[in-house]
Amino acid sequence: MKIVACNSNRPLAQAVADALGIPLTNASVRRFADMEVFVEIHENIRGEDVFVIQSTSFPANDHLMELLITLDALRRSSARRVTAVVPYFGYARQDRKSSPRSPISAKLVANLITQAGADRVLTMDLHAGQIQGFFDIPVDNLYAAPLFARDIQDRYAGRELMVVSPDVGGVVRARAIAQRLNTDLAIIDKRRPQAGVSEVMNVIGDVSGRDCIVIDDIIDSGGTHCNAAEALIKNGARSVSVYVTHGVFSGGAVARVAKAPIESMAVTDTIAATDAVRNSNNIRQLPIAPLLAEAMRRISEESSVSSLFC
Repeated sequence: MKIVACNSNRPLAQAVADALGIPLTNASVRRFADMEVFVEIHENIRGEDVFVIQSTSFPANDHLMELLITLDALRRSSARRVTAVVPYFGYARQDRKSSPRSPISAKLVANLITQAGADRVLTMDLHAGQIQGFFDIPVDNLYAAPLFARDIQDRYAGRELMVVSPDVGGVVRARAIAQRLNTDLAIIDKRRPQAGVSEVMNVIGDVSGRDCIVIDDIIDSGGTHCNAAEALIKNGARSVSVYVTHGVFSGGAVARVAKAPIESMAVTDTIAATDAVRNSNNIRQLPIAPLLAEAMRRISEESSVSSLFC
């Protein structure tokens, strides 16, 4: 078993390697003067079970190219099996035609990863579950729900909780947490007049006097979660905390979260934290390396991954 780390989130790759008790493979992923990506594997991987860890986060296109070229290098080096470990799968929000003459970019990226040489994909909290069907190779989609549920139980024990989905599309994800916590579920009725802009229309459910926990898979600009927090407080919620799997935090998102009535926001480290995230007073990261490492070990040993979430 070998682990190759690209450049998007090397601390996560190192944490996974430490959890498995094996060193990272000696490899270089660098740029030529014109910013072309060049990958070189410096040790023998013939016949090995190789895992490439790379989130396709900002800059998404550069990190995607790093992943594709690394997969090609491993395939041409006669690796027995190559698994693309993509904790954050970029382009996942483009999973359907949202308007006439628009692309389905998630399908294109799935094709690119397959054609580059991946034999299987390991990812976490895909924005839409049907993206697994875009691949013609096996896909293991891990869930942050157990991690979130344990953290919520530890931090909010004894408080009257209400789990909240920030939109209708996230109800299944939020309901899974609510069932684990044995608590009620509320839903934000959200409208999106244009990309990156959201408006709260209604709060479905009685949140008055409750400590609300908003569950989502991605925070990008932060507008959805900040608007949701304001709407919940306006409807009588005692406090609002947020749990998100992928912290994209584009533009002024961190500053926006700092000003919002959000007691605490927890994100996993599928995406490497920026200085702004690390210095934030109300944003913290939850490590996913143990979960990724266990899933990778089970894939290598041909044992069940789904039983992790039973």
